[in-house]
Amino acid sequence: MINLVHTLETCWYLSPPWGKEIAPLKVCLLERVYLTTIKSFGYCCGVEWSDQGWSYEIACDKNNTTVLGHEIIGTGELFALTFEKPIFRLGETVAFRFHGDGPELRIIQGIQLICDSWFYCIEWMSPRISYKRDEVKTSRDSIARVTDYDLEKVRI
Repeated sequence: MINLVHTLETCWYLSPPWGKEIAPLKVCLLERVYLTTIKSFGYCCGVEWSDQGWSYEIACDKNNTTVLGHEIIGTGELFALTFEKPIFRLGETVAFRFHGDGPELRIIQGIQLICDSWFYCIEWMSPRISYKRDEVKTSRDSIARVTDYDLEKVRI
């Protein structure tokens, strides 16, 4: 007998939320950007998939601001790295070491630079689903930021 819950979870974790193709990023990680909403420059220190598309974490004046792509303009200028590049890339399938009872394979849905260390956004558990009218809404509580220690590269 097939465990349908396990099969559904496996499909869920391996089905990217952006559809079949990863939507293009407006700017690169560590690119200098202009924030049109506050009329200031900063650097892209993170990107994560949201219901509205890619959301960008911008380091600006010792604060971080989360914006959507239409609120920033890329300059093409990259921040000089004094630390290592991310090990994993957006959309990459990885094995989650601490997967509990669920399947171990996940997709990288975001990358953030926090205190000079890279963190990766993955779904750590199946999301709670609620129905509103004819739409299915999922909870963002299922997303976790983990280090490269928590993940392993896989060949598919």
